[in-house]
Amino acid sequence: MNCLTQAWKLHAPELRGWARHRLGSAEDGEDLLQDVFLKALRQGQNFCTMQNARAWLFEVARNTLADRLRVARATVELPDDLASPQPVAEAVDTLSGCLPRVLSELSNEDRDAITCCDLQGLSQADYAASKGLSLSAAKSRLQRARLRMKQQMTLVCQVQLDAQGHVQDFVPRG
Repeated sequence: MNCLTQAWKLHAPELRGWARHRLGSAEDGEDLLQDVFLKALRQGQNFCTMQNARAWLFEVARNTLADRLRVARATVELPDDLASPQPVAEAVDTLSGCLPRVLSELSNEDRDAITCCDLQGLSQADYAASKGLSLSAAKSRLQRARLRMKQQMTLVCQVQLDAQGHVQDFVPRG
């Protein structure tokens, strides 16, 4: 493991600076470096046979950073006096009364995609497999079906949206 020690001594300062710059914190940078070192250590003798240890260390550091950022969820504290969104939620719940009529007016293909994926919770990948479609084709089909359903719902239920796109008013139709 002498080759790992040498590579680490040679490249750790540069990796440390890179990690601190990306994460904005020395502590977070050190945590990332520790993960990278452990991954290098797990390579065992394979690490010694690498052509470019520096490139490998930076690639692992980039991937580790991407994994951390993907998992990290930034949260914002909401004020206690924030108005309750119940009127919008009530409007959307009531608007769901228009759904059976709108679904019945869609094509069989659109109705099937929306029913399977949105109402029954089937994943798009499973839907694609069940219909013999590629995943991208299934996603496109569902996206087009949702757009046509929105257009039909807007027409049939006379949905009016506010500036933010929230349901403001509609005429219930059964």
